Amino acid sequence: MSEISATLNSATGADTSSRFYVREHHPENGTLLGFWLYLMSDCLVFASLFATYAVLGRNYAGGPTGAELFELPLVALNTTFLLLSSITYGFAMLESQRNRVNATMVWLVVTGLFGLAFLSLEMYEFVHLIHEGAGPQRSGFLTSFFALVATHGLHVTFGIVWLVTLLFQLKKHGLIHENRRRLMCLSMFWHFLDVVWIGVFTFVYLMGVLP
Repeated sequence: MSEISATLNSATGADTSSRFYVREHHPENGTLLGFWLYLMSDCLVFASLFATYAVLGRNYAGGPTGAELFELPLVALNTTFLLLSSITYGFAMLESQRNRVNATMVWLVVTGLFGLAFLSLEMYEFVHLIHEGAGPQRSGFLTSFFALVATHGLHVTFGIVWLVTLLFQLKKHGLIHENRRRLMCLSMFWHFLDVVWIGVFTFVYLMGVLP
């Protein structure tokens, strides 16, 4: 009997030390730090795509130019959708700080709808360009354009999937510590995409219509 007790005590002690070991070597803000590192790596990805567009953006290969293809009113509307989604996400964060779960979820839904509207207009633009014979294989300009804009759109798609997943987690568990941390990480990701899109809108579309 004493051997069994000693074994149990030993196992309990190992388990306690194991928990202590994990707690000691896992910083409280480790998730946020890791997510910042991810965003920095994503910055390098987009920086490479912007650099590629800077090199190939005037390589039309006898095909259409940005001034001939881009519809600025449509792109401006799309930009408005994404910027409004950033504002509504800010409202969701404010409601979460007031511990209002339902209000937080409502603003997240509105944010997701704006994101879907953005993606819908972007898909319409892509389909229209390809239908006009201006697909990514037409010239270096269009290859770099589709690579940059589509990569950003893919990130927005991932953000919406993450947002829907977070809605289910909020519905099930409420504003627990883990969900607040997920809200913060998604907030950084969403605002990061807004900043990148402002660069795309300025560098690709506005400068693209210049002669």
